[in-house]
Amino acid sequence: MELTRPDGTPLRVLVVDDEVNIAELVSMALRYEGWEVRAAHTGSKAVAAAKEMKPDAVVLDMMLPDFDGLEVLRRMRAAQPDLPVVFLTARDAVEDRIAGLTAGGDDYVTKPFSLEELVARLRALMRRAGAQQAATTSVLTVGDLELDEDSHEVRRGGQDVTLTATEFELLRFLMRNPRRVLSKAQILDRVWNYDFGGQANVVELYISYLRKKIDAGHEPMIHTMRGAGYVLKPAS
Repeated sequence: MELTRPDGTPLRVLVVDDEVNIAELVSMALRYEGWEVRAAHTGSKAVAAAKEMKPDAVVLDMMLPDFDGLEVLRRMRAAQPDLPVVFLTARDAVEDRIAGLTAGGDDYVTKPFSLEELVARLRALMRRAGAQQAATTSVLTVGDLELDEDSHEVRRGGQDVTLTATEFELLRFLMRNPRRVLSKAQILDRVWNYDFGGQANVVELYISYLRKKIDAGHEPMIHTMRGAGYVLKPAS
């Protein structure tokens, strides 16, 4: 079940890390949860972004180039006193410092961390802070294509489509990002996990498998954007 704000709109998360690739990886994983995400790479930009977007939670690196995570948090909480935070800390961070950080109900993960763990902690934190379980079903719908995330059933035009586990994950990623061009690198990261060392041609291969099952006999929904990646959109 997706978490949402009480009014049903997506949760807003601010990701603060001066390592751009980490911030991008975390942002992508959180967008995959259906959340609205912004990233900042310095403390001052983070504080400005928080004022503007009023986030529901923050992923905050303790070590930033201009001022440290605690100072960033102090400035953010001047405007949003109950803002939940998951801290990213180095392994050698002092234990009592961490205890002090998390005494207010916040949480932390130590680098290097798994994205799954970070997402799970963020979900738990936001649930405690009052995010709503969306009352929507687990069915993703794009045009006449339906995918049930719980039962793993897929239908196109009312007809059942049988997919392998990998094909299902690939289609789910495309359907969670309809009309958005997804690069091969993004697809590799999300569907084949972040440590997958394979070649981009595995993406082409699985896109071709999906097309045979989803688009055969129908108006195509999966499109190749040459040099950019792939996009799924409703048939015209």
